Amino acid sequence: MNAKILIVEDDDLINNMIKEALEQDGFSCMQAFSGTEGLLLFKTEKIDLVILDLMLPGKTGEELIKELKALRNTPVIIVSAKDGIDSKVELLRSGADDYLTKPFDIRELEARVEVCLRKHKENGSEADKDSENNAVSDKPEAERAVRVIEFKEIQLNPDNYSVTVNGNSLELTKHEFRILELLLKNPDRAFSKQQIYDFAWEDTYLGEDNTVNVHVSNLRKKIKKYTNREYIETVWGIGFKLKKI
Repeated sequence: MNAKILIVEDDDLINNMIKEALEQDGFSCMQAFSGTEGLLLFKTEKIDLVILDLMLPGKTGEELIKELKALRNTPVIIVSAKDGIDSKVELLRSGADDYLTKPFDIRELEARVEVCLRKHKENGSEADKDSENNAVSDKPEAERAVRVIEFKEIQLNPDNYSVTVNGNSLELTKHEFRILELLLKNPDRAFSKQQIYDFAWEDTYLGEDNTVNVHVSNLRKKIKKYTNREYIETVWGIGFKLKKI
């Protein structure tokens, strides 16, 4: 693999350990030992993935991830000693693609790097295909099928990844969009966390993973901004479903 990975970690030992392991896997690595240095390298180099510590000199990891995501949608894996659920939830909402708690097994980090890069590449390929399909289409706009899914106040368009609630546009992540799409397409069905994860992430579900809960909670809050109705219902012992109102 020729992917270039930026390691932003102020602990020399950990930074060097990650670099050595990933370079043995065939990756190209760049090292930063402060948030400020990490941002500079990100701006000046073509980075394919960032491994980011939180407690950094200069800029903190929490500050840095927001600036990175504002520049490019490059995958970011948080590696931190902070293991509280509130920290994980906030970082995932800020755009982190994965979160690994210190101390960690380097083999697990290597696997997560490969998964993040693969998913990012697949998502990019899908976007390229959509762009190509739209470019060669010679059908008039009125003749193209519009696959809008409607439920009460919500309208979801899978063709352009747009969602509105009472006419107000929602800014959703890809995973939030896919979760909502799954529920809207199947209004009478309850889905387990594994089924939701399989559909939205297209990856192997880890039973102890809290990712689905975090994204559903975030999705609920975004919808709630424009309606008093609750649209996603928790089915205890199973997962989630669309709430019949």
